[in-house]
Amino acid sequence: MILVCGEALVDLFVSAPEAGEMPARAVAGGSPFNLAIGLARLGVPTAFLGGLARDRFGTFLAERLEGEGVDGRFLVRRDERPTTISAIVTAPDGQPAYSFHGEGAADRWLEPADLPAGLPPEITALTFGSYTMAVEPVGSTLAALATREAGRRVISVDPNLRPAVVGSTRRWAEAAERFYRAATIIKASDEDIRTAWEGQVSIEQAAAYWMELGAALVVVTQGAAGATAFCRAGRISTAGLAVEVVDTVGAGDSFHAALLAWLVEAGRMSRDAIAALDLPSLSDLLACATAAAAVTVTRRGADMPGRMELRALTGPRAAPG
Repeated sequence: MILVCGEALVDLFVSAPEAGEMPARAVAGGSPFNLAIGLARLGVPTAFLGGLARDRFGTFLAERLEGEGVDGRFLVRRDERPTTISAIVTAPDGQPAYSFHGEGAADRWLEPADLPAGLPPEITALTFGSYTMAVEPVGSTLAALATREAGRRVISVDPNLRPAVVGSTRRWAEAAERFYRAATIIKASDEDIRTAWEGQVSIEQAAAYWMELGAALVVVTQGAAGATAFCRAGRISTAGLAVEVVDTVGAGDSFHAALLAWLVEAGRMSRDAIAALDLPSLSDLLACATAAAAVTVTRRGADMPGRMELRALTGPRAAPG
């Protein structure tokens, strides 16, 4: 089982103005929330740890997790706090622009006392990512959990940088460092790297830095260009699949889910096994994860693919399951 830690929120997809109005569509979202659903759809037992309001939006999110087969025993429900709303305006090229409305919301209000004293043995990995790494008190709470579990379980981190939420790129970098030092896997986008280092660091330099901190596997997604992975055996890249892009919301989460699902199905979900990955295995992993992202960008919103959809694109060698 994989325990996904972080935010669940409501994405408000806003369309172009029409007759003095901006039509909108509210859907369940949040990078960790999407990841949990992506893992569950790929057949990986998954649980979610995060703060969730008891308002109508929070109930909607909890019901969605349950409906997708995600274990909710680690949810922390809040009566007094609202659900974060993320407004998303999609440009003609499919790139989303985000604005967040979540000060004092339930997903940010996770405290040390809310953490389980111990995790059940079936949990082999934990994931962390997005703005709940960098806002308080949830950031320090989750960092303590990552540090506590790093020697016992695989830790996978996807920074998914959103500096506008935190207010400072430097503050984000300092907060994320706590998670990088605990990480077995770091999955990031080239945009994350450009933002974090203000365009002054290459993906190779970023990967080398993260591996010096202790990561056994670093994977950098590069949009339509594909992805590049770095491990002890070396580096390998894969091209992106040619598809018609509807939007890119959730593509990175699909990639991350398929990456982890591949490791689970290959029996590689341990730090030693990940550190021992060879380049042919890494090629299969990248093919699986890239295919998952390709499926998602052909659909509106963060619509995660299932196992059979991946098999249709990659064949059984690269697909999980």
